[in-house]
Amino acid sequence: MAPKQRNGDVVAVIPGDWITHAHTFTAYAAFIGALIVGMALHYHKIVENEHFGYPIEWFPSVSATIGDRYPERAIFQVFIAICSGPRFVLVFLWYCLSANRPNSSLPKFVAGVGVFRTLTCGGWTYVTSTDDHDWHDIFMISYLVATLPWTLGCLALSPPNPQAIKYRKYLAGAFFGTLVPLVYFFIQHKVHRVPGAYTIYAFFEWALVLLDVAFDAVTALDFSSLELTIKDTKGLSRGDNKRGVDSAVEKVKDKPIGQILDTRFSWSELADAAADVYLGFTFWSILTSLGLVVWYFPLWHMGISGYEVAVMATISPLFLEIPPIRRLVVNTLPVSIATTIAGLLAYLAKSPENRLGAISLAVWQGAIAWTAIWYRNRGNAAMLESKISAFVIGLIASSVAKFAFWTNNPVWPIMHAENGGMNKTGIFLFVLAVARIVQKRSKHFDNSSPPLEKPKGPSVLAGLGVGGLLFALHSLLSDSSTMILWVWEGFPVRGPQAVPHGAVTIFVMSLGLAFGLFYPSVSRSWTAFGVGSIGAAVLTTFSHWTGYYGALVLTFYLTAVSPALISNAIRFSPGRTFFVGFFSYNIMVLFHVWVVAYAFVPGGPLVREHTDWVMTTTMILIGCGVFSATQNSATTRQKSFQPASNPTTRRQRTYYIYILLGLQLLATSIAYLRFPGYNYQPYHKDSKLITAGIWTIHFSIDNDMWSSERRMEALIRETELDVVGFLESDTQRIIMGNRDFTQYLAEELGMYVDYGPGPNKHTWGCALLSKFPIINSTHHLLPSPVGELAPAIHATVDAYGELVDIFVFHSGQEEDPEDRRLQSEYLAKLMGSSNRPSILLSYLVTKPKEGNYNTYVSETSGMRDIDPSDWDRWCEYILYKNLRRIGYARVSRSTITDTELQVGKFIVGQSEGSDEMISEDQVPEPYRFPAMFRGEGVRDHRYHVFDEPRYYS
Repeated sequence: MAPKQRNGDVVAVIPGDWITHAHTFTAYAAFIGALIVGMALHYHKIVENEHFGYPIEWFPSVSATIGDRYPERAIFQVFIAICSGPRFVLVFLWYCLSANRPNSSLPKFVAGVGVFRTLTCGGWTYVTSTDDHDWHDIFMISYLVATLPWTLGCLALSPPNPQAIKYRKYLAGAFFGTLVPLVYFFIQHKVHRVPGAYTIYAFFEWALVLLDVAFDAVTALDFSSLELTIKDTKGLSRGDNKRGVDSAVEKVKDKPIGQILDTRFSWSELADAAADVYLGFTFWSILTSLGLVVWYFPLWHMGISGYEVAVMATISPLFLEIPPIRRLVVNTLPVSIATTIAGLLAYLAKSPENRLGAISLAVWQGAIAWTAIWYRNRGNAAMLESKISAFVIGLIASSVAKFAFWTNNPVWPIMHAENGGMNKTGIFLFVLAVARIVQKRSKHFDNSSPPLEKPKGPSVLAGLGVGGLLFALHSLLSDSSTMILWVWEGFPVRGPQAVPHGAVTIFVMSLGLAFGLFYPSVSRSWTAFGVGSIGAAVLTTFSHWTGYYGALVLTFYLTAVSPALISNAIRFSPGRTFFVGFFSYNIMVLFHVWVVAYAFVPGGPLVREHTDWVMTTTMILIGCGVFSATQNSATTRQKSFQPASNPTTRRQRTYYIYILLGLQLLATSIAYLRFPGYNYQPYHKDSKLITAGIWTIHFSIDNDMWSSERRMEALIRETELDVVGFLESDTQRIIMGNRDFTQYLAEELGMYVDYGPGPNKHTWGCALLSKFPIINSTHHLLPSPVGELAPAIHATVDAYGELVDIFVFHSGQEEDPEDRRLQSEYLAKLMGSSNRPSILLSYLVTKPKEGNYNTYVSETSGMRDIDPSDWDRWCEYILYKNLRRIGYARVSRSTITDTELQVGKFIVGQSEGSDEMISEDQVPEPYRFPAMFRGEGVRDHRYHVFDEPRYYS
């Protein structure tokens, strides 16, 4: 009989650790039971994937085991259902164990995450990928994302049990460490199709499952002191849940993790930090759009337009040198910040000139406002650090937003609802952020910081450091794919890719900033500068993974040194210092444009193709800032880790670290969702048909200054292009917004993509998209002794089991005939070097049957013109050999660009045929061009010049 107590009869007592054991047993039974049954009944089916089967792949993945077949799926679902009961109780007991932690909302937060994880587990358990792939992925990603705060929260709330803390650290480290090889082997399987890679991936996937359950199994050591008592009374339970001081935090209180965990949590102060970060995001969004809208005008004028003067909108801090203006701006900072909303409202202006004016005003106000913000808080260490952190995290948030929206920032003035913009949402959040900074009170911050000493050295050095830093952050880190394309050299893949490795770049940005906050003396040292300079050199001189490793080193250094350089610069007169900073930034922006636009600007040939000079100058400017910062550091010898100077600073750091963690989770989720499937199919795979197109797309900005990717995607889909070449396509520069429109097109159309020569190759770019796997691709820079560089891609695709060569080429400009002659000879030899079936998608700058045309179409190249009778051409040409050409059409571009889309249809495995034209009714249905473009067409896209497609026997 159960013992009796004063409050009533105790009918049952359940030891707390039994709950953990029940959870562990049922969870393992669900997975292991499904694995045993699956391997016994459907072994060959569950080890097979889209590329290989048994015996190459011989161990099943978790998803294949638990989600596809009966009865293993039923076994898994039954045991997971049983597991849910102990799971909810486990979360409840953990909350009870930690609920009395003083002055903290963390136990409630962790409990909420625990409940959320349990619910999402049910989501991906009972909605399998076969039932609904999208919702299965949403639940799975949500579960994985919630794992990080659950794990860190449990570590932070661990009772003073050294054994349990040790096991949690080991298991958590093993869990997150397993993610690295997991992703690596998944990419080896999915992208490179390495035989057996999926089996190795499966082992790591199962390891994650075992480690995840084992981490929660450690609660048995803590729950051994708890009991669940069931009584037959309605009286209230009287218990003492007091717990000791967290010994784990005590042991690391002088380390960064201890500085983060050992603080009070306040939702109000987190909202303050989030508001400041969003204002930083807004400034970077506006600043990164300025060059983009300026670029529209010289692009259409084909030279200097006069509108380029708008780049000087950043020099507004000069006016802070005037005391009355400085006092006015400092005392009315919310007003100055609020006026930057003009940049978010700019999309409402239909006229490109008006949009440029609105953006210029917003940049002017933003530059002066952020300088004034730092100046106002220069004597308050906590506030100054928080504002600098918000500024840099704003850049990271901007990069995450571009990662999510295929390298377009959704609040840019070239975006609107029709092309994927979220301008209204951006404006709404901006209003909330401004309202928050107006409402919040200074009492949250410690104003007792001592006055600053007079800085040493000239202010110009500090200003130059800020200028170099801003340029490096903008040109290299405002998009996570920029440096990845610096090191891209074509197929096969031998280095990082924009997805998923853009998330790695974002992670290193965050890691660098955190390091700069906790180790300022290290980040501003000459040793760190030397390491960063080595990273810059490796990025500039190497390709593939080696170059990317240099990029990551440079990324880490740039964000790490940002707090030191900005906080040092603000010690000087803000007007002079930040005028020098922004002015030198502007000079660097022009410098890095001049190296590729040398043919259109005065003095351009002096810096032609010298990205190495740009990088060297950037690091020298940053070195000037480092020199100034080291002169003004508090001491010459400091220990590596510097704890926050006061509780306020420590508390503020915590919130910014939380925001950084949130951004990393978001970036990881985006990388997962955007990871390509590589299961692409041509439009008419049963007909062995290749539909190829060439299009000069004017940097994906349409005639009215709107981003044109979505309109391009619709036309390419409707014309059923299996292969398409793009010209004037390198958008990875400040003046083009550091964008990559090919990412959106490739993912939406289901195509492989070769970006072509990267932004460090000094061309206007060419790119290739293909429904067929790209087996190999080589980038070429053709002879250009006088004019602009001519880029080319030579790619080999697997079309219906036969290797076909695709050439994409942009010739030099009309003013340089010798360049074009040399280029024609080079390309003719390149095309002639291959006996495989070939297609040239090109921009030749010649009249049909005249001049260099006869070099391109010659015995040397072996190429034929798709339509020798088409006399109305000057730029775009399609040539071919060893394929049967059956159709040719010219489709008007509407207002997307200034050049039409030319399309050719070819049959693989048949002889070339004749130039005799035939009527459409003699052509099988799959070989015909879409009828929707006849007559008036759709959206101003129609067959023109011939008014209908041409077909050939």
